Amino acid sequence: MIRALRLQRLKPGIFSKISEQKEAAIAAGKSVIDLSVGSPDMAPPPHVKETLLKAATDVSNYGYTLTEGIPELKEAIKNWYKRNYNTTLHPDKEILSLMGSQDGLAHIYLALLDPGDVVLVPDPGYPIYYDGALLAGGELYPMPLREENGFLPIFTDIPGDVCQKAKIMILNYPSNPLAATATKEFFQEAVAFARKNNIIICHDFAYSELSYDGFKNTSFLEVEGAKEVGVEIHSVSKTFNMAGCRLGFIVGNEEVISAMRLVKSNIDYGIFLPIQLAGAAALNGPDDCIKQNALAYQKRRDALVNELARFEWKVAKPKASMFVWAKLPPAFPSSVEFASQLLRETGVAVVPGTAFGPCGEGYVRIGLVQSEELLTEAAKRMGAFIQSKR
Repeated sequence: MIRALRLQRLKPGIFSKISEQKEAAIAAGKSVIDLSVGSPDMAPPPHVKETLLKAATDVSNYGYTLTEGIPELKEAIKNWYKRNYNTTLHPDKEILSLMGSQDGLAHIYLALLDPGDVVLVPDPGYPIYYDGALLAGGELYPMPLREENGFLPIFTDIPGDVCQKAKIMILNYPSNPLAATATKEFFQEAVAFARKNNIIICHDFAYSELSYDGFKNTSFLEVEGAKEVGVEIHSVSKTFNMAGCRLGFIVGNEEVISAMRLVKSNIDYGIFLPIQLAGAAALNGPDDCIKQNALAYQKRRDALVNELARFEWKVAKPKASMFVWAKLPPAFPSSVEFASQLLRETGVAVVPGTAFGPCGEGYVRIGLVQSEELLTEAAKRMGAFIQSKR
């Protein structure tokens, strides 16, 4: 066998399957509206584009860069955290740049896990939480996230022997795929649980600035003692529409940052300098572009959910993230079958809930990644599809 044995623990990605189904739908003459992949479709702010373009014309900016991030970027991250979350970070000890948040979510396992260590992962949860742990030789303990609990894990339900073996716990609020949010009180409970059981918390905060109707997301690091037990991972992709630039950062616990720095210093040479400079410009820039970005997603959310309601598919409006987590109507027991039929018959692509874990059955994830007009059209197609099956 050519493949490494560790790959046997991985399953084919759901997005590859959806891509094949989209191609088949297009070949059958369907007009496809893709709401499956969570990739921003809007442009970065003008001052960010200008910084990137100017830096890219400087031939001296094409060499290797520091793995941990240039000083300008680390200073921008430090100031941004202080300004937005009243959290003080040491730029050299508690901040590390990443090639996107997924880069950090994969490599943190290489930095911290030994074979057999247990990782507490959300179910439903983003696939890298599972796949990164498996590639590093870890064992998974899914934490069920259920609607009746506000899609929050119940720490007292985790068996004591699992807690003893657990090394890392992944949290993600606002959540992908659930669009759920967490309170400061929840994070206080998480810190106490982690301290009691000697567990490292990794909080994925990629959607930190996407919140609606006056709601503000809570940073894990705002809680007293958080830096003693964990780290937080960010992405500039969703906040500043820079997904293809591949830029993020991890902040918090000094020992975890040091371990991550060691891993990355041995596998890459840092991020393209113009992208780092553009990231610094984004974080240092005015907040109006962030508010406008969030408002655009809020309007998209309203367009989609309000139109679905006209077809008697009542879906909760999320307070944050770029997704809607929609509970299937009673006539559809299988999320995979629903998503497949929907794409085949209407051309609308969504992601079945089971792509994110067994507890995702009965739901689909809908990305707010098209214009209001296209989301309204997609909702009309979905509504007509549902009515035709009643």
